[in-house]
Amino acid sequence: MITVVSYNLRKHAAAGELVELVTQHDVDVLCLQEVDTTDMPERIGGLKLADATRQNRLGLAIYYRENGFRAGPSRTFSLKKSLHDIVLKPADERMLGLHLRDIDNGTDFIVASFHAAPLTALNSLRRHQIRAALKELSTLGKGDPILMVGDFNYPVFKENLGQVVRESGYELSLSDARTYTRYKFFRGHYDFATSTGFEIEQVTTLPQGASDHLPILVTATPITRKKPSAA
Repeated sequence: MITVVSYNLRKHAAAGELVELVTQHDVDVLCLQEVDTTDMPERIGGLKLADATRQNRLGLAIYYRENGFRAGPSRTFSLKKSLHDIVLKPADERMLGLHLRDIDNGTDFIVASFHAAPLTALNSLRRHQIRAALKELSTLGKGDPILMVGDFNYPVFKENLGQVVRESGYELSLSDARTYTRYKFFRGHYDFATSTGFEIEQVTTLPQGASDHLPILVTATPITRKKPSAA
């Protein structure tokens, strides 16, 4: 079983909360969005920085527990752009994937931090981005379990999104409480998980900090056969 936290830091404003967050919840993997990639430490509360996006100052990052997992290849992905992206260029890379191996039991899996286009874009564009992101992640490990968490910016009509996710061979898992509170009209579940090859035990919304997004804690178990260790 692994514990994964996903957190949109609201333009890095909540960065000071990460050490306590990781320590309090015994986090194995930390997936961040809207992080200042020029101001990230190599370690946070026992977790090591695996990779971060580079094309924009505010981007994505993944940390992992070094004494429990071995990091494999990572990859950033550029997805179809919204008009907001084209005009203001806030983010070129909207998904970061990482291949991990559990040192104790030899199982491999993939985790990803995802940040969909903002609310100014259409839901159809976000569905396109999500579908493309899930497809791209499979290139990091053939047949390995995949867990993609992040800010999906998808407050309404989740039935349509759930259908798209299922058609891609994944499951959509919402948290037990809403994750966005800034605007009354748009409050809801923005941050959640999509997965394949995982048994999702629980997705919990954690208390709000300095961000307008609340972090989520995903507890999940990869369902896969063991692989031999590399020589």
